[in-house]
Amino acid sequence: MNIGEVAKASGVSAKMIRYYEQTGLIPQANRRESGYRNYSASDIHMLRFIRRGRDLGFPVAEINELLGLWRDKSRQSAEVKRIATAHMTELREKIDSLEQIANTLQTLIECCSGDNRPDCPILDDLENTADRQQL
Repeated sequence: MNIGEVAKASGVSAKMIRYYEQTGLIPQANRRESGYRNYSASDIHMLRFIRRGRDLGFPVAEINELLGLWRDKSRQSAEVKRIATAHMTELREKIDSLEQIANTLQTLIECCSGDNRPDCPILDDLENTADRQQL
């Protein structure tokens, strides 16, 4: 299969496939006599694995670790769980941070009358917080 067919079958763009090859995340594709890349069904399977990992928010470095564990049939699932648990912890921390930001913004929105007056607590907060960060 050529790169376009593999991109369609795997859900990974041709550009990302080339990037994954360049960075060593996946092995270089075999080449036809014409020089075009030639992919197999196992390449599609691996790209789908990567795509799912990316969909779950794993960074490329962690996907690389997971790929290594996936290929190693003598692996221990404890290592896979450790990686997934660490990723979940990071996601929860990001969610908490985003919830705090959303709550602050909601409070500012509720404090703003949104009328024709120039007074605006949202702008005041942005200005005052920026000034405090300069100190």
